[in-house]
Amino acid sequence: MIHNRILVLGTFILATLLSSQEVRAIKSDFLSHSHFFPLLLLPPADHVGTFGTTVYHSYGPSGQNTNDFDEDELFYVDLKKKETVWRKSEFCNFAKFDPQGGLRNFAMMKNILDLLLRESNYTAATNVPEVIVFSRTSIELGQPNTLICFINNIFPPVINITWLQNGQTVTTGVMETNFYPQRDNSFQKLSYLTFIPSTEDAYGCKVEHWGFEKSLLKHWESLMPIPLPETTETLTCALDLTVGLLGIIVGTILIARSMIGTASPTLGLKSPYESP
Repeated sequence: MIHNRILVLGTFILATLLSSQEVRAIKSDFLSHSHFFPLLLLPPADHVGTFGTTVYHSYGPSGQNTNDFDEDELFYVDLKKKETVWRKSEFCNFAKFDPQGGLRNFAMMKNILDLLLRESNYTAATNVPEVIVFSRTSIELGQPNTLICFINNIFPPVINITWLQNGQTVTTGVMETNFYPQRDNSFQKLSYLTFIPSTEDAYGCKVEHWGFEKSLLKHWESLMPIPLPETTETLTCALDLTVGLLGIIVGTILIARSMIGTASPTLGLKSPYESP
């Protein structure tokens, strides 16, 4: 009975109170709410399931409703298509989720956000995101690969990500994930770009967020050694050949002189100035 009371009380607290970061986010027209059910159990669980993480903001308006396990997304509710989208298709063989539940959460969060905006006067909470660009696998010229733009410490979860190739915007072969909620109420997001590595192309990931004074452009730095141009290779080969020939000539001369110097005393010839 005591454990039941603790569970009910914990659920009530999570359902009625917002974290400090969530309250500070009201002014930025954004609201987020999550339920971390295993955290209510005693003793602490080894795994954490985040159910019904709902994000809603008035810029669009748009948002997302996700369900995670150990910070890995299981599925989300597409607000526009009004359907459940599973991270992997086989997940739906073990469980079902009615998208209407996520849509109801959107409606509830919208009403709460509208109410708090009228009643509050808090300043916006804004993080400075961290951006890293790397390739999925080791680079080989001419072999298809994927660039990954990983953005961490996002808050609020409103962000624009653009891929650039030689300074030009790329839209083909681009895919983005949802916002992945973290335990500190920040978010992560990844953007993917499929490409074929070439020494003539330069790539970058441009990120726009309120945490930056201006858009941040993160260039991709390939660790692959740059091959020498054909003219440079030809010049290098010619230089190596010249040095080799000079070495052969000098070596031949030194050997000849050495042989002459050692052969003279053994010929048995007498000097004309020597007495018979």
